[in-house]
Amino acid sequence: MLAFMLKRAAIIPPLLMIIITVSFFLIRFAPGSPLARERAVPAEVRASLERYYGLDQPWHIQYTNYLRRLAQFDLGPSYKIPTVTVDELIARSWPISAQLGLSAYALALLVGIPLGVLAAAHHRSLWDVGLRSIALLGMSLPTFVIGPLLILLFSVTLLWLPPAGWGDARHQILPAITLAAPYVAYIARLTRSGVLDALAQEHIRVARAKGVRNSAVLWRHALRTGILPVVSFSGPALAFLLTGTVVVERIFAIPGLGNWFVQASFNRDYTLILGIVLVVSTALLLMNLVVDIAYALLDPRIRYDRQG
Repeated sequence: MLAFMLKRAAIIPPLLMIIITVSFFLIRFAPGSPLARERAVPAEVRASLERYYGLDQPWHIQYTNYLRRLAQFDLGPSYKIPTVTVDELIARSWPISAQLGLSAYALALLVGIPLGVLAAAHHRSLWDVGLRSIALLGMSLPTFVIGPLLILLFSVTLLWLPPAGWGDARHQILPAITLAAPYVAYIARLTRSGVLDALAQEHIRVARAKGVRNSAVLWRHALRTGILPVVSFSGPALAFLLTGTVVVERIFAIPGLGNWFVQASFNRDYTLILGIVLVVSTALLLMNLVVDIAYALLDPRIRYDRQG
């Protein structure tokens, strides 16, 4: 297990290097310039700005300079917000996205797993059909539909919760529910499928033959192996939630990482785009490593040290 973890950890830096390299040149090939303004800028001013930011140099020199700064944990300046650096913007916005993402995924797990277990326990009954229908509805409705509907109901009609912004815990409720809704549906379906497969295995039949209560068989034995698909799904899903969700943060005017990514894309803010891509990629790779470790802890039959 330790050898597997070390091998996976050693892969992360080269993968990040490939992602940064591809992203760097894709952004440079895209039309537009970070120095473009609504009003025409005199040629002398534009040339001075290009020299200041190093944009007048060949691409391979810009790439080398960026890697040199990155090795010093310096993500560079923001071209559109000169008063702050990319490091400061990410340090300011990432905790907001992470807090919202963790709240949403915790809610999705707390609701989705019990729904999936209940659907598996009442297989082919009205409970199962109803829960699957709700899950299908949750997966079908996009967040840009769920969010405004929640705002209309709880903010405009009932006046219970604030419609937008970021402050106390009340501001997190509607965006967290909006984010969690599709994940509740996915987790419920994955849990149901995994638990049904686990209930057909030999060790479950042995447990029932020994007189173990049905609730213990379901929640202690079947769920332990049946939850593995949810664990696998949780890696990329949680990485995506922790690093910001563009649509929800725009709907609820949340100053998170996803909101900054949209603005950086429109503004061609190269360094800010690369900084956010680096954060998202690192989170995704680390979450996949955590998922592999959780697999081994939940299912003793998995032995990573036997793998090549």
